[in-house]
Parts: sequence; structure tokens; C-alpha cells
Amino acid sequence: MALRPFYRIFVPMMQSKEETRPLVSFIVTCYNLPVSMLKECLDSILKLNLQPAEREIIVVDDGSDVPPVGELTEAYGDSIVYIRQRNEGVSAARNRGMATASGTFLQFVDGDDRLLATAYNHCLDFLRNEDTDLLMFDFTSHEESQTTFEDGGPTTGTVFMQQHNIHGAVWSYAVRRAIIGNLQFTKGIGYTEDEEFTAHLLLRAEMFRHTSAKAYFYRKHPGAITQQRSAESAAQRQNDQLHTLTALQTSIDRLPPPERQALQRRIAQLTMDHIYNNIMTFRSSAQLDDCLQQLSAHGLYPLPDRPYTRKYTWFRRLTASKGGRMLMLRLLPLTKRER
Repeated sequence: MALRPFYRIFVPMMQSKEETRPLVSFIVTCYNLPVSMLKECLDSILKLNLQPAEREIIVVDDGSDVPPVGELTEAYGDSIVYIRQRNEGVSAARNRGMATASGTFLQFVDGDDRLLATAYNHCLDFLRNEDTDLLMFDFTSHEESQTTFEDGGPTTGTVFMQQHNIHGAVWSYAVRRAIIGNLQFTKGIGYTEDEEFTAHLLLRAEMFRHTSAKAYFYRKHPGAITQQRSAESAAQRQNDQLHTLTALQTSIDRLPPPERQALQRRIAQLTMDHIYNNIMTFRSSAQLDDCLQQLSAHGLYPLPDRPYTRKYTWFRRLTASKGGRMLMLRLLPLTKRER
């Protein structure tokens, strides 16, 4: 009888940290969201094929006017970890979540979105059974159910970024916590906080995989920051994009050639997006000229003459001449915005 208590203490002590660590830490950030919407998000995580010990759900409340802690505690008890901080923005909230997380993998989730069970369970198969540093999956804003998936890899994140355009949103990746190191989200960036972070994640990923699984439901609603259309928000978006571009450009010289080539492609793609967004938002030749002057001052314009994609080649040629820019100002606003 005396051995039984000793045995119960001894066994956990012999377990490795990897055995006791959750497979995935879900970092859910929120600010002034309806509790019902936040619960939809948390419920979608709890529906996944994960045992309680395999998941860790960290809710970081970025200083909501009315803290949802009471309703969340009543609904979920110790199934979640709730952290409240003063309002500092989503980057600071994600950094706080990373500092708290203990899982082998991290999954960032915006509190107004949710995960789609069938597709995300497919992603979990990679995390359980494959040697994966970073898994990129797809997303959707429509209710749909997938039954088949196309998977790719393994390769390195650097090689993939040399050859493909990547997803900018960090929530479309499951990332092994060990490769993050001291990487953090840049505070004070409200619209492009993901772009710098995800580019560096790929450069660190020795085992990169990707799947067509649409595992993330991105909710479009008027309250989302990405849906803001005021003049002030448009100007802030342009400033944030330029800040991210210059930050990535500054880091290029410290990289070896393969990583440098990969990041140069990503910067060129983001620069094209920046110019495109300027045209679609302001529809002004004066605003476009000002944008190009700013990019030129940082060595980001003209766009590099590289055959990345057919779309990129045509866009580069059109932006290089005044006539081409005037044509884009007339025609692009008539086209449908891309996803």
C-alpha cells in the first residue's frame, strides 16, 4: 500500500516534457467582440479531434471595454486560459499569447473567426504524423465542406517562398513553437502585422508542408479592422504596408543568398500589392505618384525585373510608364477585388 502513492508521483516525473506538452496551443485574440461570436470560435476548437491534454486554448483579451471573462469562465471553466491586458493591439496580444503557450505547435486564431473541423483535423494529421516545422493551409469566407485535399511538401520554407506566393495571414499556418525563437510581432501595426512575421517564419522552416484544406473560416463583418473603409483607416493601411516593406527590405542584407532571393520575391509581391491597394483605395494619380516616390526612396520601385508570375510581369511593366499607370487607374477599379 505504501508504494501506490510513490508510484503515482514517480511516473509523471519520468515523463519527458514533450510527452506532457499539448500538441497545439491555440492563441485566440479578441477585442470588444460579441461574446456569442467568441464562443463560436472557442467551440470550433473544442470540436476538433484533440484530447483535452493535446490542446491548450489561450484567450488574450486586448483590453475590451467589457471583459468577457465571466461568461467565458461559466461556459468553459478550466478548458481555457484567459489573459487580460491593456489595449495595445493584436500584435502585443499575440506576443503575450506566445509567451504563455506551452504547446509543440502554435495556432493563431482571431476571436471573430473559427476553425473548420474536417479540414483542420486533416491538418492535425500532419502535426501528429509528419516531421513538420510549418504547415500552410487554406481559408474561406464561405460555408463549405471539403472531403478531398491536395497536399504538398516536404520542402524548406525558403525554397517554397522562392517559387510561390505565400499566405500573409499568420492564422493560415500551424507553426512549431521551437522555430520561432525570439521572433515577435511588431507592435503598433494594425493592418499588416502578419506579413513581416510570416515571411521570417518561412525562412526558419526546414520542413515546410502545405495543403489545400480550407481549415480556417475568415469572417467578414463590418466591425473587423480589415473591413474599415474610412479615409483615416485607408491612410493607416498604406503607412503600415510601407513600414512592413521597409522592415523586410532592411533585413535582406543580413541573409545568405537563398534566403535573400526568397525574401526579395516576397517583398516584390507585397510592393505590387501596396501599389494595387493605393490605386483601388484612392483612385488618384497624385496619390499614386506620391506612393511611388515613397517606394523609390526606399529602393522598392521600380519593381525588379523578375519573371515571378505572369500577373507580376504585366503589373511591373504597366507601373513603369505613365501611360500604363493611367490605364491601371481607369481599369483596375472596375475589376473585382481579389480575396
